Amino acid sequence: MSPTQHTDLPGKTIERLSQYRRILYNSIQEGKTNIYSHELAKMMNLTSVQVRRDLMLIGYSGSQSKGYVIKDLVALIGNIIDSSGGQNIIIVGMGNLGRAITSYFTGKREKLAIVAAFDNDLQKTDRMMAGIPCHHINKLTRQFIEESEVSIAVLTVAPEATHDVAKKLMDVGIKGILNYTSVPLTVPPDVYLEEYDIVTSLEKLAYLVKTH
Repeated sequence: MSPTQHTDLPGKTIERLSQYRRILYNSIQEGKTNIYSHELAKMMNLTSVQVRRDLMLIGYSGSQSKGYVIKDLVALIGNIIDSSGGQNIIIVGMGNLGRAITSYFTGKREKLAIVAAFDNDLQKTDRMMAGIPCHHINKLTRQFIEESEVSIAVLTVAPEATHDVAKKLMDVGIKGILNYTSVPLTVPPDVYLEEYDIVTSLEKLAYLVKTH
């Protein structure tokens, strides 16, 4: 099924499809060939109804006797989420967090590759860091983005630099920003933004633990 048929999927559905695929990869490593909706649901703290609804939304249904064929479901999710030619990513800010993200993610997905990093610290630039070349932020230009075919940036800079660096990313043609800083951003409609704030996540957990 062509991924162009699924361009309007809700963001939360895409998140769950990515999580399904991660579980399916683990299941393949365990030697499984089929999986049931209730198994996926249990591992994600969802209902079986939600799993079946998501998979029906992308045009996939299993059988009552055998469930879902894992390799077929992995392939379909890949066709929907991944770009056929792959997509390149840069990391901006190579402090502890930037290096950790780079080291963790490298090699995790065939169609997503972190190809370079940028920083303003001369002790970090013009060298390899976490397996990728790290350049000075002044070398972050539209020409670099176009020649390297980069479409996504992960932002891990200091809070006071967030707005300026985000503006620079948009000016050079970046279309997707994953913001790991504590500073919220506003972007135009043609730029996609995901924001991850570990403090908010921990406060949510603290509240849930406190009240239950």
